[in-house]
Amino acid sequence: MATRSKVQDVSHPQLSETVASLLRDRIMSGQLRPGERIRLEEVAKETGLSITPVREALLMLRAEDMVELQPRRGHVVAPLFRQDIVDVFALQGDIAGELAARVAVSITQAQLDDLRQQHERLRRAAQARQVGRVEQLEFEFHRGINRLAGARKLSWLLRTATRYTPSRFYATDAEWRAGMIADHEALLDALEAHDPVAVRPVMARHFTDGAERLVKHLDGLGVWSE
Repeated sequence: MATRSKVQDVSHPQLSETVASLLRDRIMSGQLRPGERIRLEEVAKETGLSITPVREALLMLRAEDMVELQPRRGHVVAPLFRQDIVDVFALQGDIAGELAARVAVSITQAQLDDLRQQHERLRRAAQARQVGRVEQLEFEFHRGINRLAGARKLSWLLRTATRYTPSRFYATDAEWRAGMIADHEALLDALEAHDPVAVRPVMARHFTDGAERLVKHLDGLGVWSE
């Protein structure tokens, strides 16, 4: 993350969530390994923020069991287990599949056309290898589907679960980008057919593929805790 000039900490919750998201992404992608110390001063310097939102971010991550506070060491990355990755992505797939199945029953042609336009923008960004834009458009595509489901609590649960997805890790992977485009096209076809049964496995595959790629990557890094 590029270093920015110091800013006024006028909104600690927003700033702390930004820092938490950065650290969460690095932990889940293996950039920060279990047992590695996270120094408040270094994070504050990198992000251009004061110590306060960084400390609040670490409190958030402690509550999520992402970091631990150890005597004489401070905050360190918590143990990471392969099954945790599988479980989190399976939960994401189940909830996302339920939301998409509900959308398949009631989606209108205008809504479908809008999703296809979003997908086309995403496809062009993926082909152009615009990593940051792929991250944003992928998020917006799925958010668009989730909003159409009209299930606020399920959507909130999914947003909570997907916080643990290292989006930059995926967006930089050419194979993942190609698979993501294919999954979206299959999903759009199932939505157009108003087929909730067909939608579920397509959405599940989208997330299980993500889990497999991340597990393989972390296997190679040797970050798993015993």
